[in-house]
Amino acid sequence: MSIPENLTDLKTLNAECRWDDRDVMLYALGIGMGEDPLDEDELAFVNEGWLTPRVPAVKVVPTFASVAFYAARPPDIDINRVLVVDAQRDITFHKPFPAEGTAFADSTYLGAWDKGDKGAIILRQTEVRDSAGDALCTIQSTGFARGDGNFGGPTKGQPETPAPPDRAPDQSLDIPTRPGQALLYRLCGDRNPLHSDPEFGRKAGFERPILHGMCTYGLTCRAVLASYADWDPSAIRRHAARFSAPVYPGETVTVDLWKERSTIHFQARIKARGITCVKNGISELR
Repeated sequence: MSIPENLTDLKTLNAECRWDDRDVMLYALGIGMGEDPLDEDELAFVNEGWLTPRVPAVKVVPTFASVAFYAARPPDIDINRVLVVDAQRDITFHKPFPAEGTAFADSTYLGAWDKGDKGAIILRQTEVRDSAGDALCTIQSTGFARGDGNFGGPTKGQPETPAPPDRAPDQSLDIPTRPGQALLYRLCGDRNPLHSDPEFGRKAGFERPILHGMCTYGLTCRAVLASYADWDPSAIRRHAARFSAPVYPGETVTVDLWKERSTIHFQARIKARGITCVKNGISELR
C-alpha cells in the first residue's frame, strides 16, 4: 500500500447527488437534535411545520453537506482503510441548502503529507454546484491514514486552522450524546464499521466503536447555531474543525466558543476523560 505519485491527477467529475427533507431531518437527529420535544428551535430542523406553516418548512443544518456529498469523492487509492480516521473538515457554504434538491460535484485530491511512522495526511476537495449551476459549497476533507506513512512525500505544509484566542472562552455549551448515537448517525451514509462493530473497533486500536468525527463536527455546528447564529443556518459562511481525539457514544461534549467580530473560534472537550477532541475550530458568520 502506498500513496500514488499521480495523486492530484485522480478526479471524479459531475457526480450527481440528491437529497430530500427525510435526509435533512435524519442528519439533524443523528447529531442529537430533537431530544427535547418542546424545544422549538431544534424542532425546526427535525419536524415540518403543520398547524403553523414555516418557511422553509424544515431548516437544514449547514454541515449536512458533510453527508449529502459523502459519496462524491475522487477515486479510491490503495491505503489501509482499517486505520483511516477523519482528521479535519473545512466547508465553505456559498448559499443556503434547500431541504431537497439535486447537485453535482467535482472531487480531486489536493495533496498528501508524510508523517513517518505516524501515518499520512491526505487532503481532498469537492466543489458542489446546484442544478442551476451555481456554487453551493466547497468541502475540504482531510484523512489521517495511520498505516501509510513513510511514502516519501512532503512533511510540512498541510492546511491548518488558527488556534483560539489566549483567554477564557466567551461561552461553553455541554452537548450530551447517546450510547446508540453512532448507530443512528451511520444511516446518514457513513457505514464504516469502526463506528458500529466492537471487533472492528478493537482491530483499529480503540476500546470500542467511536462516534463519527463528522457527527462531532455537526455537534460543534449546533453549538454555533445555538450561541451566535440565532438558529439561522444562512448565517454560517464557513465551518472548519480539526479532530484530535475520539469521542465515544454516550459522552458529553463540551464546546468552548470565542467570538471575535464575525469569526467564532471553538474547541471541544470531554470533561470526564480530560481530553480535547476538537481543536482549532473556526466558524465564519455572514
